Amino acid sequence: MGVNQSVRFPPLTGPHLVGCGDVMEGHGLQGSFFRLFYPCLEAEETPEQPLWIPRYEYCTGLASYLQHNKRWVGLLFNLAVGSCRLPVSWNGPFKTKDSGYPLIIFSHGLGAFRTVYSAFCMELASRGFVVAVPEHRDGSAATTCFYKEAPEDKQPADESLQEEWIPYRQVAEGEKEFYVRNCQVTETQLKLVRPKGELIGLCKQTAGKVHQRVNECKQVLRILQEVTAGKTVLNILPGGLDLMTFKGSIDTSRMAIMGHSFGGATAILALAKETQFRCAVALDAWMFPLERDFYQKARGPVFFINAEKFQTVESVSLMKRICARHNQSSIITVLGSIHQSQTDFAFAAGHWIGKLFSSQTCGNLDPYEGQEVAVRAMLAFLQKHLDLKEDYDQWNNLIEGIGPSLIPGAPHHLSSL
Repeated sequence: MGVNQSVRFPPLTGPHLVGCGDVMEGHGLQGSFFRLFYPCLEAEETPEQPLWIPRYEYCTGLASYLQHNKRWVGLLFNLAVGSCRLPVSWNGPFKTKDSGYPLIIFSHGLGAFRTVYSAFCMELASRGFVVAVPEHRDGSAATTCFYKEAPEDKQPADESLQEEWIPYRQVAEGEKEFYVRNCQVTETQLKLVRPKGELIGLCKQTAGKVHQRVNECKQVLRILQEVTAGKTVLNILPGGLDLMTFKGSIDTSRMAIMGHSFGGATAILALAKETQFRCAVALDAWMFPLERDFYQKARGPVFFINAEKFQTVESVSLMKRICARHNQSSIITVLGSIHQSQTDFAFAAGHWIGKLFSSQTCGNLDPYEGQEVAVRAMLAFLQKHLDLKEDYDQWNNLIEGIGPSLIPGAPHHLSSL
């Protein structure tokens, strides 16, 4: 049919094999849903490899986010990439480590979901990190779901849970986007509706003004801390990952927060709100949703890894305000890259998928080269601020923006204040 298309993920370069699995803890909106990437043992049999796009609903969710015909474009997405699989072991046997692996929480961007940054997450897991990617339930994901307990009179004999899908929250005509997106990270009560306007529910916070996306990252952090301490945490997903195998194998003294775009802003907020995070990596952070009075409370260190074509003079000036407060924070720019270069879509073979986006899915820089330089830079930064005993300091020059396809700070036309 001429639409077959693959996603050619970069080869993993770390010493560990990688496993991954999904976790859903708790019923209803206040639970958590996240994917874990982790070092694993070699399976005795040929391991199952998970689908990159885990469900057809995500294809239609992407189409809806991009404001295309949900039915037909969702079908095209599914035909193009619906059979692509990740080169990892699904629910593979966890490789225990007495001293524990450092933990990274990764927050996805607007219109994304838990698998869209698999290239970064797989590579970090191959390097000895446990990486958790929450799927945000604030209406910023292309779509996501949760389970709720079905009324007793409507329960099938073998099923007591009902699946409920949360659609992407478009900005309606007449609304100001700042207030919509700012509420997604600051509202004390989140109202979620189906596309036809039917109320799904209210996600309430009980203690003052809590940042919604940050709270979801902190909730994943709490779950993994409990698992590490040996507490029983129930994964309600059928055939889901057995969390008890992670007991004692996550180093809760070495934890970082990371994110792309809206997730980059989330990471910056999370670092300020949760002192257990020792540093943050913000990939082409979308600074727009952050309140202006936040910057006097911002913590560091934050490592901004920007694409060449996305940021504005204003957004760079806001990043510089954080860097001015924390001398270990810094900004670098990957030349020849664009905003989508830091997602898995950069590795989609061919070009017609890119035409469905409002911009290209990769820039002039070869996406594999861009991935390599970004990973090496973030590894050097993480070693420095998590006190890792690795050899990633060989790439310390990249933190300063010195290296192939890198410049320190922002391009000259964005550097004027």
